[in-house]
Amino acid sequence: MILFTAFGFGSGLAKFAPGTWGTLPGLVLAYFLMPHPWLHLLTIVALTALGIWLCQRASDLLKTHDHSSIVIDEIVGVCITLLFLPASPWALLLGFVFFRFFDIVKPWPIRWVDRRVHGGLGIMLDDIIAGVFAAVPLQLIWYYFF
Repeated sequence: MILFTAFGFGSGLAKFAPGTWGTLPGLVLAYFLMPHPWLHLLTIVALTALGIWLCQRASDLLKTHDHSSIVIDEIVGVCITLLFLPASPWALLLGFVFFRFFDIVKPWPIRWVDRRVHGGLGIMLDDIIAGVFAAVPLQLIWYYFF
């Protein structure tokens, strides 16, 4: 059950781009949470705590740090990106694109955290920061254009 959940209910097992596929359950979750911003925030906090534990346990079981199939961090990251936005196809699409951009490119300090913070916290933290970085341009676009 630990690996199944850490693997995003199987979405992280994709042979190609598991992080991208692993983001999709986060989009579905965020879509249902977006009309309820405080529940959305509470869910992010709870999933972050659970994710730190799951990532550590999964890494221990797999005997490797941040296995590509571990995607609970992507789920939390994209939920952060979409926090306080309306449930809209445009928000979901732009949130997905911005989050994946920052998660893949890893500008400072995301790359620094990815390389230097270890364990479950390290696995989660770079995606949490990527989610915040992705939320900034998305919120600005939403404010000025939607």
